[in-house]
Amino acid sequence: MTSTEHTVLTRSQWREREQAHAERVDQLTLAHRERVSGQIPHPVEDFLFTYYSLRPGQLRRWYPGAGVALADAPERVDWRFHRILDATTPSAPSTEGPTVAVDIEAFRSARGALLTFTARLLDATSAAPAQFGCFGLHEWAMVFQQDTGAQRHSGRALRLGQDGTDEVVRTHQIRCTHYDAFRFFTAPARPRNLLQPNLDSRPDLEQPGCLHASMDLYKWAYKLLPAVPSELLVDCFVLARQIRELDMRASPYDLTDLGYLPVRIETVAGKAEYVAAQRDFAARAQVLRRRLSDVVTGILT
Repeated sequence: MTSTEHTVLTRSQWREREQAHAERVDQLTLAHRERVSGQIPHPVEDFLFTYYSLRPGQLRRWYPGAGVALADAPERVDWRFHRILDATTPSAPSTEGPTVAVDIEAFRSARGALLTFTARLLDATSAAPAQFGCFGLHEWAMVFQQDTGAQRHSGRALRLGQDGTDEVVRTHQIRCTHYDAFRFFTAPARPRNLLQPNLDSRPDLEQPGCLHASMDLYKWAYKLLPAVPSELLVDCFVLARQIRELDMRASPYDLTDLGYLPVRIETVAGKAEYVAAQRDFAARAQVLRRRLSDVVTGILT
């Protein structure tokens, strides 16, 4: 990407966007940061910072993304995958400090394999037919025939008890398409799944109805920083956070003390409630998936 292909923001413009981003992230992460300081675990929201590896401080750092240059930005000169634009070009006007942009060539050279895989996965998932018959049973399969002390959310009671939870798994067809959910199934639950996902099968099996595939848009976005704009990253974070709530409300755990009413997927009404929410999230995720795909395609081409 040459210097003439950049949109240049003045220092006042980009500092305003940077501040707005920081305030948005601070609000979104406030409760989590307060709980961490008090060493108070949370079975729903901790997932955004344990399974996903980006810390609140990293989420707070603002990037304009590929193709946008920041005028008078000396503090960013030494940031990884950044470079100074030639000040003699029209897109890098003379300012008090250097005009800095993401170094797309360096980023593409270092992250080429990840970019190619992400582009393939996003496009394949977007094109796949959405499936809405899983009913969130992956969380149930993760505790199937399991000792209480071995549960991922130890200390959390199962709504139906262990026997009732196991019976739900036995009487349903498990059809999880997402490898990173399937790999947490208990050993007795694995053969009950209609598919046997693995790392290599992700582009072939992932589909837009899957809650975890939609949550993972956040993961792919932050793995491609600083080329992905932070506004898109936070939009993916917000969606992942909302999906996580549904994911756990439909789980076998009793979370009513935290204000989460259960989606009783073991009932006909609960299944209908789950699918309605799942369809809404799938539609919203497809919009973000296309936005992220456009960014990745732009970097690759």
